[in-house]
Amino acid sequence: MAEAERIIGTPDTPEAGGAEPEPSGGNAGQPGQSASADPSGADGSTAQAAGQGPRGRRRIGVLFGVAAFAYVIDLVSKMIVVAKLEHHQPIEVIGDWLRFEAIRNAGAAFGVGEAFTVIFTVIAAVVIVVIARLARKLYSLPWAIALGMLLGGALGNLTDRIFRAPGVFEGAVVDFIAPKHFAVFNLADSAIVCGGILIVLLSFKGLDPDGTVHKD
Repeated sequence: MAEAERIIGTPDTPEAGGAEPEPSGGNAGQPGQSASADPSGADGSTAQAAGQGPRGRRRIGVLFGVAAFAYVIDLVSKMIVVAKLEHHQPIEVIGDWLRFEAIRNAGAAFGVGEAFTVIFTVIAAVVIVVIARLARKLYSLPWAIALGMLLGGALGNLTDRIFRAPGVFEGAVVDFIAPKHFAVFNLADSAIVCGGILIVLLSFKGLDPDGTVHKD
């Protein structure tokens, strides 16, 4: 019998005995577990497991759309004020509580710092560049609106400083909204202030420009 087994051959491996080979890899012997369950897969399942889903699409269009709207209404309002109100009597909107009065302002918003016109011009230009660079990683809609208001307001006043008298980068900004017991301002100033307030609120809520939420 031993001699017959030597001639025929004894199936000492799974392949020789007709048995299917065991699957190679670290999942062998674990039924019901597929390779797609790897938490480090290239499909981003790791980030989703950590609670960080996709941030969505970038909001560059919203940012520049809001900025363009703020810039246009500020520019048109100043053109109307210069043509119809400058060198004329102020217009009372709500008695003496709110008037439209054309004033040339060489300082910053609300008439602050008239001796530093060139410095404020440079600051406005820097703000515009910073916002434009930040737009590349902007995924939050509220942040896009806030930055758009800042950008539109900064562009509106910067246009005055470049193109209005007395000279390039020294031009006086046109202000015309004059509440009682308050400084005279324009729509660009309003856009800047509203955008700044919104940014402060978003920061308190922990919402970042890229759409993520952090907790201190």
